[in-house]
Amino acid sequence: MNKNDLNPDASPEAAYGARLRSMREARGWTQEDLAERTEYSSVHISAVENGRKPPTLRFSRSVDRAFGIEGAADSFEREYREIRHGSLLEGFPEFVGYEGRAVEIRLYEVGVIPGLLQTTEYATILAESAVKRGAITDEQAQERVTLVAERQAALVRTPPPLIFVTLDESCIRRPVGHSAVMDAQWARLLEFAALPNSVLQLAPFAMGTRRPFNLPVTVLTMADRSLMSYAESAQRGHLERDSKFVLPMLTAYHQLQAEACSQAESVAVINQLRKGTP
Repeated sequence: MNKNDLNPDASPEAAYGARLRSMREARGWTQEDLAERTEYSSVHISAVENGRKPPTLRFSRSVDRAFGIEGAADSFEREYREIRHGSLLEGFPEFVGYEGRAVEIRLYEVGVIPGLLQTTEYATILAESAVKRGAITDEQAQERVTLVAERQAALVRTPPPLIFVTLDESCIRRPVGHSAVMDAQWARLLEFAALPNSVLQLAPFAMGTRRPFNLPVTVLTMADRSLMSYAESAQRGHLERDSKFVLPMLTAYHQLQAEACSQAESVAVINQLRKGTP
């Protein structure tokens, strides 16, 4: 295929391929040169550039290393995730990429158990409910459930990240599915609390105005100790890398932890729910 035959507007995959070739040629590399740097064949490189083969996460990370743009805002991994997870909130695919590499994760959630701690059954019911409301398609629902599993798998590494989770009390009291689904989900929370690299706390309703956040928020600490935060509204997500905005959120998170129940108290509340005690 000749260069003029490429149409970046034809599809997200075509735009990915056209950008890949543009960056390769800007460095004066042939497809064989890039192939040597990525351990992929030149035939594979050509197929991705021309849109005959879709990019994969492994391929995207490999070309990011070759171009020296790992973790950058314009990385191919980020573009791949936006292609793969087009039904998700803006900013979320990029956040997931950083989450999988963070050494410390601090998150606060309201209303639902966060994806990192969801059972497959719980995640499936949430996705199916969105389909029934007409918010997403069946295919997008499956994509969401698959992403939950991928995010959880990315955190099982050596050494594992430190994970601090503070849940608004609504997360554990809101029924999702039948009682067996909730019991399994509560059990999953207890398993998480027992891990050596985790802290689980509940922010009880009684905290009232002492609760510093009204919306879900996550603060990530990367291997180089840089910080970033992610927050969502109903329509979009925002990944913040500027420390002057992230540090106040980290401070607020520490204040949240100080006011929340201890892990022992939180585990006791969840055990009471499993026993049917209010």
